Amino acid sequence: MAMNDEIRLQPLDLSVAPRMAELANNAKVWQQLRDMFPHLYSLDDATAFINSALAGQFGLVLGIWYGPEFAGTIGLVPQPDVYRRSAEIGYWLGEPYWGKGIATEAIRQIVAIGFSEQPELVRIFAGIFSSNPASMRVLAKNGFQLEGISPKAVFKNGVLLDEHRYGLLRTH
Repeated sequence: MAMNDEIRLQPLDLSVAPRMAELANNAKVWQQLRDMFPHLYSLDDATAFINSALAGQFGLVLGIWYGPEFAGTIGLVPQPDVYRRSAEIGYWLGEPYWGKGIATEAIRQIVAIGFSEQPELVRIFAGIFSSNPASMRVLAKNGFQLEGISPKAVFKNGVLLDEHRYGLLRTH
């Protein structure tokens, strides 16, 4: 289990693009993410993502660091229209960083940032593929509740999967 002070979130910069491309170019990572996350994942993909994130196109996006190492990304995507008091949380970690408590701590940190820096935000949610029980566990460890399951809502890599919707409400 990682020590919390070893795990930090910080803004992305182009210096991490090569490591991001290396970690993201993994079918096991891609399998649990939306198809907008490319596979194969190139240095150009990493550079484009970082530039878009820095331009604010995805809301709040931060890099996850484990000690001195870039390990993945996490973000809160504001929702439009009548859902404008909600944000969708999204995250991924490179496979070498799985099972170390990093995602659990990164989620804890970004939830705290989101609720403290965005007073209008009342709900954070995530849609998790049924093939990803580890992600469901890290959300539950952070107080997210299973709100519902949409059967066969996701078509990923030729397979229909259920989507498990988790949500967390602001408590203060």
